[in-house]
Amino acid sequence: MGKKINPLGFRLGGQNQKHRSLWFAQPKNYSIGLQEDEKIRDCIKNYVQKNSRISSGFEGIAHIEIQKKIDLIQVIIYIGFPNLLIEGRTRGIEELQINVQKGFNSVNRRLNIAITRVAKPYGQPNILAEYIALQLKNRVSFRKAMKKAIELTEQADTKGIQVQIAGRIDGKEIARVEWIREGRVPLQTIRAKIDHCSYTVRTIYGVLGIKIWIFVDEQ
Repeated sequence: MGKKINPLGFRLGGQNQKHRSLWFAQPKNYSIGLQEDEKIRDCIKNYVQKNSRISSGFEGIAHIEIQKKIDLIQVIIYIGFPNLLIEGRTRGIEELQINVQKGFNSVNRRLNIAITRVAKPYGQPNILAEYIALQLKNRVSFRKAMKKAIELTEQADTKGIQVQIAGRIDGKEIARVEWIREGRVPLQTIRAKIDHCSYTVRTIYGVLGIKIWIFVDEQ
């Protein structure tokens, strides 16, 4: 009964969901490649947090795609607000490239980073989750934060959204789960393109988990 599955993994191989990492490795080297991906993503997120013009810790990264070839690692950053990154666009990318290269050992492979702007940033669950996390850190009521996030999503022409927050909400002694839904979110329909993310936010009371499902379109 009621087995929860990640909506992105559930739809992989279909027409409306692609892999975020594209590479091939022998079984014994697979775990190394996976850790490499994780390091690249962490390096980029840390760099964007440190160098963004607003020191709120808001990254604005929708997702990061990694494609590996024999002598090249191609990283595409889908970002909602490119102006959050440092002013000199090309200088910023070069700096980021050097920074990421230091983070992991790739002796015989070049690293190439490209930045792509997302047309409707608030239609991206990661950016929305970051927005809610920021509100919760600033002691805004969780219901107010959820409703504001739903309002922002409506501007991005989505068909439905569900937001869930779990943990010691508002600093209460007993942890609980609160959720809110607007429109349709058909998780069981494989044809439906659903974007999902789970995000952890550290507050002074403890750790809260935010999950967001966005129903983008149906094919």
